[in-house]
Amino acid sequence: MIQVHPITLPLTADYKAVRLRALKDTPLAFGSTYVRESQFTEDEWNARTANLDGNKAVGYLASLYGDYVGLAVCFLDDNDSSIAYLYSMWVAPEQRRSGVGKELVTTIERWAAEHGARTLDLMVTNINHSAITFYERLGYKKTGHTEPYRNDPALFELGMTKSLST
Repeated sequence: MIQVHPITLPLTADYKAVRLRALKDTPLAFGSTYVRESQFTEDEWNARTANLDGNKAVGYLASLYGDYVGLAVCFLDDNDSSIAYLYSMWVAPEQRRSGVGKELVTTIERWAAEHGARTLDLMVTNINHSAITFYERLGYKKTGHTEPYRNDPALFELGMTKSLST
């Protein structure tokens, strides 16, 4: 059974392990790199975890059969809390298409709505067709907004959004 756990200070080491695994597994899906984040100190990881306290931001780890197999983070917009952003979405390759991703996104959507967000926005690299299709199945629409992908100038990121209003 899939379980979703809020990322809290006692889970910092697990958060770090999953995040670094995600950066190694799908380096073109994130705005950071394994090389950069693997150099973070314990204090930096603790600070990142503390930032996900559930007030303006939250993170979740998904577990299945006792192993952490997924990650998702959400931040409310600093200037407009009716907008939330989904970041760092990742599911272990062996668990893709098992419902882990949907459970993580649904949990993020619920948290964002409970904190006043009316839309949940995300960016996805243009070559990540499986992620684009996944988000579209969950009701996300392409916004037409694009940005250069900072880790590879040959790529760009596509904006997607979903209304959280009922």
